[in-house]
Amino acid sequence: MRSLALPLGFCLTTIFLLPIQSSLPATTSGLKPSNAPLDLNLLQNPNGVITANTISQSKLTIPSLWLTKYNSDNNLLDNWIAYSATNTEPARVDLVVNQQAWILLDYLERYSFVNSFGSVARKFGYNVRVFNYQKERLATYTCNFNTSPPSCDLEITTNLK
Repeated sequence: MRSLALPLGFCLTTIFLLPIQSSLPATTSGLKPSNAPLDLNLLQNPNGVITANTISQSKLTIPSLWLTKYNSDNNLLDNWIAYSATNTEPARVDLVVNQQAWILLDYLERYSFVNSFGSVARKFGYNVRVFNYQKERLATYTCNFNTSPPSCDLEITTNLK
């Protein structure tokens, strides 16, 4: 019995000394979120964009984020602005969140929130950016829609409270 203890202990020590690969997603895919500024005036005058208050009476409003908003913390998401794709930028949705509710979330809760909206928006061909009312970018969910399935990166700004 004593002879087995030394090899087993040696094996466990060796395993713990091996380098551990990170399981966090790499952000080296080259996907860059839009750098266009957030225009909060579009919430009051949604000319050419879709907001949470823009609902079509005759057909599905794209992107349809209302169910995701309903299923998430209703105090967190205040509104959104959805921009159609242009020649220079893919379609995107800018989510505007309540800063006081955002700071109460831990990293995993923020990740879950962004991933939920990003996954739904991706189905409609939209990228997602998350902002507060101070126009600070809090998170992004950016996809390359030229691959099948689309490859996406989720980034959360951790230096803001």
